[in-house]
Amino acid sequence: MIPMVLLNLQRFFYMRTNGNCGSRPVSQSRGVDISICAVVLLGWLAVCPGLAGAAGFPFFEPVQPPRAVQVMAHRGASGQAPENTRAALNQCIEDGIEWAEVDLRLTRDGRHVLCHDAVFTDGAGKPWTVRDHTLAELLQLDAGSGFAPHFAGEKVLSLGDCLAVCMKRLNLYLDCKDVNPEQLAREILEGGMETQVVVYGEVEELRRIRQVSGGKLALMAKWRPGMDVPGFALTNGLAAVEIDAPNLTSSIRESFKKAGIKVQAKVLAEWDKPEVWERSISAGADWLQTDLPEEVMAHALWRRIPRRPVEISLHRGAGRYAPENTMPAFTKAARLGVNYVEFDVRASLDGTFFLLHDSRLDRTTDGSGPMDKLPAEAIRKLSAGIKFGKPFAPVSIPSLDEFLASMVGAREQLYLDAKAIPPEALAAALKRHDLVARTVVYQSPEYLARLKAIDPRIRRLPPLGKAGDLDGLLAAVEPYAVDVDWRILSKDLIARCHAGGIKVFSDALDENEQIKEYSKAMDWGIDLIQTDHPLRVMRAIELREDRKPQPPEPLRP
Repeated sequence: MIPMVLLNLQRFFYMRTNGNCGSRPVSQSRGVDISICAVVLLGWLAVCPGLAGAAGFPFFEPVQPPRAVQVMAHRGASGQAPENTRAALNQCIEDGIEWAEVDLRLTRDGRHVLCHDAVFTDGAGKPWTVRDHTLAELLQLDAGSGFAPHFAGEKVLSLGDCLAVCMKRLNLYLDCKDVNPEQLAREILEGGMETQVVVYGEVEELRRIRQVSGGKLALMAKWRPGMDVPGFALTNGLAAVEIDAPNLTSSIRESFKKAGIKVQAKVLAEWDKPEVWERSISAGADWLQTDLPEEVMAHALWRRIPRRPVEISLHRGAGRYAPENTMPAFTKAARLGVNYVEFDVRASLDGTFFLLHDSRLDRTTDGSGPMDKLPAEAIRKLSAGIKFGKPFAPVSIPSLDEFLASMVGAREQLYLDAKAIPPEALAAALKRHDLVARTVVYQSPEYLARLKAIDPRIRRLPPLGKAGDLDGLLAAVEPYAVDVDWRILSKDLIARCHAGGIKVFSDALDENEQIKEYSKAMDWGIDLIQTDHPLRVMRAIELREDRKPQPPEPLRP
């Protein structure tokens, strides 16, 4: 009784202070009503502080400084790891994503586990009804190899373990598929995660959670057209509402914002595309729930920062989000809005050129042995995606001609690592597809000297491992840019290259994939960073932009 009285008073107070006062003019009613509501509200709060409204809930911010628009990864990073698992959550954390949506269900012994469907299918394809098995039984199952072989041994995640993984690192949207409200509230509070969680469910279920938690947990329910704005949230003690993207407007968002209620735009399935993200962001959504968190984050950044301080090349395509050196990896790179896609070229036994980094097929395909020992016909039958994830099982190793044909008319430039292709064949392929002007070729100085003699228009990119070799390299190759070893990068070296009209590229791979490293290189004036972690580089760009002094606001008359 007390919570509902308080919440209705809170709703009434909001309506009065925002001019929604029925038939009476605001000027005749506001002062008295505000005073009455304030006294009553303060009285209730003094008696029952745990039952205060959820408006303005103080959510933890895992990314500092916080972004204006935050992303919720649906079932974790489910495109790159088994959904609702530790691996999917860790991928979110590594990418600097603020939120992961996960699903909760009860086991036979009354424990909460992360699972979307009522029936869980293990790595061997065997179904397990969650409600029919204990937590101990479910923890013995393989939750990973059904996605990809290298996830074999990934376990079903209990809520307790999930909270521990995400503590101070990742916020959680808990979707209550089948829960015990009282127990759920206790688990969150005992785990110390009350500011890192928003609990989503039906209103009646959320009321029970609110009651047992003493109002300490943030709750969220679905808002649909026809419901009160913001009365639906205030009446039910919600800290946030979920709105299907087509139903979100700026005016609806503004009404919830004035009431201190967060708005999550659901942009899944057919709504998970740039034009819908743009409408949702423009309408003022606080959070976007998506299956494409990396793309949403890139879209939000580039709309803010049209002029980039550095160019980005994705190593072997977007190999973090799709199988490296495959068409999906290059498509993903384009959707992330990068400047270059890097790829490697090798030859088959019969002299057909394919995209593959390693000399052997074993690591990335379902084949084995050296590529140059197999004919093109056999290579075309291999899967280049099965080891990344079963959704990519049909993906094949692209030939050089197939890839180049797909890039005609694209926006990205090409960063070609000539692993095993004669310069004559390389030059002919680029000319055949009219891609000479958009390609930079990486190889040894000797190789590039031969390439220059064949077609001097092709941009050349030799490696630079020692600063003292720069002058000789410039004279021998006349490069477009040099690929500088990250360990010798310096402000002075970059300035020397620029003085000679040469750009500086560098690979920030492995231990150098850190925001502080990218930021330092950008301060020195580096032209291009090649990376396996595009969202980290984008975050460095974002932080750099935020450090810029803002122009003063115009004086108001």
